[in-house]
Amino acid sequence: MRYQQKLLGVVASTGLLSIMLLGPFAPAWAADYKQAPILDEQVKAGKLPAVANRLPEKPYVETMVDGVGKYGGTLRTTILANGDQYNLTRTIANELLVRWDPQWKKVMPSLAEEFKASDDATTYTFKLRKGLKWSDGQPFTADDIMFWYEDVFMNNALSPAKNPTFTVAGKPVKVTKIDDLTVEFKFETPYGLFLQQLAYGQGHLPVIYPKHYLKQFHEKYNKEGIPALLKANPAAGDWVALFNSKVSLSFQPPFWQNLELPTLNPWVLTVPYADSERVAATRNPYYWKIDTAGNQLPYIDNVTWAKLDDPQVMALKMTSGEFDFAFRHINNSTFKSVLFDGQKTGNYRIVDVKDLPASDAAILLNLTSTDPVKRKIFQNKDFRIALSHAINRQEIIDLVYVGQGAPAQVAAQPEHELFNERQAKQYTEFDPKRSNEILDKIMPKKDAEGFRLDETGKRFTINFMVADVFGLSYPDIMQMVQQYAKDVGIDIQIRTTDRARLNTMWAANEQDAYIWNCVGGLSDAYTDVRCYMPFQKADIFFAVRWAEWYANHNTGEEPPANIKELMAAYDKVNAAVTDDDRRERTKEFLNLSADNFLNIGISRPMPKYMMVSNNLKNVVNGLPIAGNLWHPAPTLTQWYFDKSTK
Repeated sequence: MRYQQKLLGVVASTGLLSIMLLGPFAPAWAADYKQAPILDEQVKAGKLPAVANRLPEKPYVETMVDGVGKYGGTLRTTILANGDQYNLTRTIANELLVRWDPQWKKVMPSLAEEFKASDDATTYTFKLRKGLKWSDGQPFTADDIMFWYEDVFMNNALSPAKNPTFTVAGKPVKVTKIDDLTVEFKFETPYGLFLQQLAYGQGHLPVIYPKHYLKQFHEKYNKEGIPALLKANPAAGDWVALFNSKVSLSFQPPFWQNLELPTLNPWVLTVPYADSERVAATRNPYYWKIDTAGNQLPYIDNVTWAKLDDPQVMALKMTSGEFDFAFRHINNSTFKSVLFDGQKTGNYRIVDVKDLPASDAAILLNLTSTDPVKRKIFQNKDFRIALSHAINRQEIIDLVYVGQGAPAQVAAQPEHELFNERQAKQYTEFDPKRSNEILDKIMPKKDAEGFRLDETGKRFTINFMVADVFGLSYPDIMQMVQQYAKDVGIDIQIRTTDRARLNTMWAANEQDAYIWNCVGGLSDAYTDVRCYMPFQKADIFFAVRWAEWYANHNTGEEPPANIKELMAAYDKVNAAVTDDDRRERTKEFLNLSADNFLNIGISRPMPKYMMVSNNLKNVVNGLPIAGNLWHPAPTLTQWYFDKSTK
C-alpha cells in the first residue's frame, strides 16, 4: 500500500503555527486494512465491526523505526505496588489532541487532525479526526471535550482549582463547540505556550472524559438516579466523590481502577492497579492508528506489570529474563553495573533515554505549612540558604550515586539553551561554618543536645517524608542530610512512607517537607516550571496553596509580593508569541526564580537508560522523558516481538 501525507500551512512570522494538517488521507482501499489475528474471531462472530469500520476516516499513520512489525505477544514489565500510577501513564496513556514528535522538536496533530492558532496567540482551533471511537465503540466527538470543559473543568465542585494548563493569569480558557468535530479554545490574553503545554503534562484532560459513560455519575445529567448509585457505592458519600471514583483529574489511581471507563489509549485495562499482584491490559480494538502498510496498531496484544515493593527486586528480575522492558525506578547509576552485566542472562539490551530533569533529588520545604512557626522559617530564604550550605553534596554523590553527578541546585541542564549558571551553582558549597552563622541569626538558642529552638522555645524539628522511589535511594540520601543538619543544630526526623500516602499528604498540604526529583531540566524547561515556582497541584507540592491561587485567584492562598512577581514573570513567558521573545522571557523568569531560591537541589542528574528485550523492535533510541506523559508511550504502539532475533 502507498499512503500520502501532506502538510498544509506555514509557520507564521510570529513563530506560531498558523494552520497545520498532518496525517494520511483515507485510501480508497480502506477495506484492505488489517487487524491483529487475536481479533479475527470476534469480527467473524459479529461481536466487533470490521477493522475498516473501527478506524477513523483518516487514521493516524505511525512512522516506523525498523519497519512494519508483527502482531502478537505480551509485553512484561513492572510497577511499584503503591503510588506508581505514572508508570502506567508513561506506557499506555499518551493520547492527546496534539503531540510532540518523538524527538521533541515540534508539535504535531494527533487526535486532532488539524489545528490552527491565531496570530495573537489567544485562539486555538482543533478539528478532530472523523470516526474516532472510544474503546467501547462509541463515537468520540466535540461533545466529549465540551463535557470535560462545561461539566468538569468549569464545575467548581469537581474542579475547585483550575488546572494552569488551561488558565492564563488566573483566567480560565473559554471552549466553544464549532461543530461535531471542531472546538475552539480562547484565552483572554496571549498564550503562546498553549500548544506545547497541550502536548505535554496535563494535555490529556480534554480527552479522558467519555460523556456517554460518565454522565450517569454527574448530578447535572442524572440527579434522580444518583441516590441509587450512591446506595450501591456507600463509600462515595456524595455525587462528587462518586464521579471522582470513576475517573480522575490527573490520571490518579481511580483512573487505573475502573475497568469500565472507556479510553482512547492503545490498550485497555483488564486487571486494575489495585490489590492484586499484577496489572494487565489488552489491545483496544478501536484504536485509531495504523502503520505504513495499513495494519491497525498496536502490534503487541497485551501488557502486564508485576507489582513489586523493592526496586532491587525489579532489577534482579530484569537480569533473570522475567521482564521484556523496564526503566522506571531502576534506570540510574545505582543499578547500572548490575543491569549492564545481566544483559546476556536477561536477554535484553540497554537503550539510551534522554531523561535529564532539573534535579535528581531536591529538598522541598512546605512554604505554605499550616504550622505558623515552621511556615515562617521555611519561607525565610536565609534559612534555605543555610540548610543548603550544610549539605555535603559531593559526599552524597560519591557514596549514593557512585560518583555519577555534580553538586547543583534545581536548574535547567548545561546543554540546554536556558542554562543559568548562577541558578545551578549558588549556595552549593559545603560550608557548615557559613550555615551556622546564618542560623545563629534566625534561631540562636539551642537545647542541651545542641538543637536549635524556635521562637516558642521548642526544638525546631522538620518531619521529612521519604518514599523509596525511582531507585534514587532517597532514604540513604536523607540519612546523610539528617546528619549534616544535626551538625548545624537542625533536627530532622525521617518518616518513611510509600508514594500513595505521600501523594495524599502533599495534596492535602499536610507535610513539613519531603525529597523528590524536579522536572524542567531539558525538554520541559519551558513548559513544566513546577519546581521553579508554585505552578500546579501535581507532584511538586512545596507551596500548594500558592499554586492553587495561581491557577485560580478565587481559591488557595494569595502569595506574598515576591512570589506574585515570579508568577507574573511566567505569565509573560506564556504570553510570548515568538520563540526569541519566549526564550528571553524565560531567562528573566529563571533569574527571578534563582533570586527566590525556593527549593534546595543536591545533584545534577546524569543521563538515564532503559532495558528492552533483544526481541523487541521499533524501539526509539534516545527518546526523551519529560513530565508525566511522555516516555515511552508515544512509540510503544509500534514495538513488536521478532523471535528470530538472537
